[in-house]
Amino acid sequence: MQLMPMSNRNSMDSTRSSMPPAPVAPHPFSLPVVGTGYQIPGPPPAPARHMSTDEERKKLWHAEENSPSRFIEYVAIFLSWILTILFFPFVVCTCYKVVREYERAVIFRMGRLREGAAKGPGTLFTLPCVDSCYVLDLRTVTFDVPPQEILTHDAVTVAVDAVVYYRVYNPTVAVANVEDYNRSTRLLASTTLRNVLGTKALAEILSDRESIAHTMQTSLDFATDPWGVKVERVEIKDVRLPQSLQRTMAAEAEATREAKAKVIAAEGEKKASEALRDASTVLSQSPGALQLRYLQTLNSIAAEKNSTIIFPLPLELMRAFYDGL
Repeated sequence: MQLMPMSNRNSMDSTRSSMPPAPVAPHPFSLPVVGTGYQIPGPPPAPARHMSTDEERKKLWHAEENSPSRFIEYVAIFLSWILTILFFPFVVCTCYKVVREYERAVIFRMGRLREGAAKGPGTLFTLPCVDSCYVLDLRTVTFDVPPQEILTHDAVTVAVDAVVYYRVYNPTVAVANVEDYNRSTRLLASTTLRNVLGTKALAEILSDRESIAHTMQTSLDFATDPWGVKVERVEIKDVRLPQSLQRTMAAEAEATREAKAKVIAAEGEKKASEALRDASTVLSQSPGALQLRYLQTLNSIAAEKNSTIIFPLPLELMRAFYDGL
């Protein structure tokens, strides 16, 4: 056995201490320890039961194929087939389902979703007593959001109602992930309408309806995506103000119009006075023009059927009279 000198061992120890520790592969089910680089093995997480994609449903289907309850289900399905064959003329009406072009059918057998996507369109065969069939409409559905009493950002109470257009794009998720997608979407639309308009001022609600509707549509579409529902459009239908506020706004608008009318009338008087000043300057420089204007005024008065004619006395005659005195 060959001994290593002390100096070499010290140099190797210093080299080892300077080298970074080798990475350790984490345990598949482990928890990190705060402040250290180690992880404590933990229990495996519970299997997810949220059926959102077809791949997850297939995994659950294959995992439960070997469970003990499958034997009971196979017996029930076998008895259902025997019942269907024996009483075929009587159960034929309940076994066959007709799914239209705009519909899809989601079938559960003994409480489990049948493997594959939603069925249809066409004719489907279901077993009595073991199959449950849910037929969903894929067309666009329209509903009115009930009028909501909303307090705006500037402390004004208004009643607003809207119209929502939505459709089901994933029938399986719409049945498996939410109890009643139609009712849930309606309630969510009412709540979203109140939340969105509560952050807006009255002037924004009256003028920016398109942007508010787009904000509502985006929020609703994001919230209803796990339900298999696509919100296509949202429209603000009507905004109703209190009677007192309507009278106040009408009085304010009327006062604004009257003020504008007075300003316009004053500007017109100003322009007319400037025009008269220019006319008087021209007439003062030409006495003949003043006499012609005087005769024209008499002609316009005589043209009308008047019984009295006012004949003004020229100022030149009065000036000559004063000069003679």
